[in-house]
Amino acid sequence: MRLWGGRFETGPAEALARLSVSVHFDWRLARYDIAASRAHARVLAAAGLLDPDELGEILAALDDLDVAVETGQFRPTIEDEDVHTALERGLLERLGALGGKLRAGRSRNDQVATDLRLYLRDHARGLAQQIADLAQALTEQAAGHVDTPAPGLTHVQHAQPVVFGHWLLAHVHPLLRDLDRLRDWDVRAAVSPLGAGALAGSGLPLDPPAVAKELGFRESFANSMDAVSDRDFVAEFLFVTALLGVHLSRLGEEVVLWTSHEFGWVELDDAFTTGSSIMPQKKNADIAELARGKAGRLIGGLVSVLTMLKGLPLTYDRDMQEDKEPVFDAIDTLSLVLPALTGMISTMTVRVDRLAKAAPVGFSLATEVADWLVRRSVPFRSAHEITGQLVALCAVRECELDEVSDDDLAKVSPHLTPDVRQVLTVSSALAARTTPGSTGPGPVADQLAVVTEQVQKWHTWAAAPIS
Repeated sequence: MRLWGGRFETGPAEALARLSVSVHFDWRLARYDIAASRAHARVLAAAGLLDPDELGEILAALDDLDVAVETGQFRPTIEDEDVHTALERGLLERLGALGGKLRAGRSRNDQVATDLRLYLRDHARGLAQQIADLAQALTEQAAGHVDTPAPGLTHVQHAQPVVFGHWLLAHVHPLLRDLDRLRDWDVRAAVSPLGAGALAGSGLPLDPPAVAKELGFRESFANSMDAVSDRDFVAEFLFVTALLGVHLSRLGEEVVLWTSHEFGWVELDDAFTTGSSIMPQKKNADIAELARGKAGRLIGGLVSVLTMLKGLPLTYDRDMQEDKEPVFDAIDTLSLVLPALTGMISTMTVRVDRLAKAAPVGFSLATEVADWLVRRSVPFRSAHEITGQLVALCAVRECELDEVSDDDLAKVSPHLTPDVRQVLTVSSALAARTTPGSTGPGPVADQLAVVTEQVQKWHTWAAAPIS
């Protein structure tokens, strides 16, 4: 059943056959290959290479084979080299010699490039839906914390007070960019390679644009050599998934911190945590940790494909068999991680009391003092120095900024009058953040409204038919 071999006197060595076989992983392309075969059959008929009766028989056999594949009644065997070999066997079993006519004008080179584009464009929509689900879970949590104070961090040190809803939305925006990249990727991936043949196109009167239209592609290839050798769409897809993995990892890392005893800002639902086999008290944020761990796997898939591609001459080389497993693995990995993260985020409980208590800790209101001085015409360079001296005094005396006496304020600087106390509260610090995109309750509410609408639009896009 090999699709080659006429010029060979013997069959392949067992070692070659074992190395060459790919059907154990490319079988998931089967239904996409059948869809492309239907379109190809119609083009062959339009070119006069199949008569109407033959076309009808082939399409009926392809439909029957499609059902058999979907139900598991037809499966590849150990003798099938790849998905194309297996499906041709299935067609020949149904049609006899007539099934062999479908191979005219196409090669496994343009077939697999077409199948993989169809597969990825289809699964990219499902991935987008899951990303939008996670973005929605974060957004809904943020909606409950538009005015919840929290200690914003830099270098994992207390920096300035923020609204916790703002912090949660800060994890939504990378996901929205990931969705943007998926949609942009889809535009470039919507080019059909079918009709490019092995590399030179076809001497038969085929119609690649008609095939492209039937399969939902935006256009057909412009250069047959590029069509079969291009794997930019694979590398770019893996970049999108790798960067998404990095974003999920950063979210996971923060959840690990938030749920630790040292922070105690968030409590995870029992259904989305695990315990210890030896320590009865443990409640572990395993989902968040696995999200961190899986990022390395996703990055590795991208590096693998880029390394495989970097030295390949045009056009098709067998090295390119290595393009599929990384993308299959990326989709499988994310289909596990994203729903788990979504469930974890949607069910977590935010400890508002602990966040509010931690918000002013670590002299996080020091910037408010510096800004207060600036509003009184003190140059910021001087305001920074004065505020730093005030912090140093408080550190020595182990007191907070608002606990310094009026006399000590004056000793630090004559610019520090008792009026400075009006900015030494978390609520005043947050209320002062009124510019667009900042962490004040007003801007956060505005941001929330925009993000909620964007997430809904992405749900709509992901559910729409591919075009």
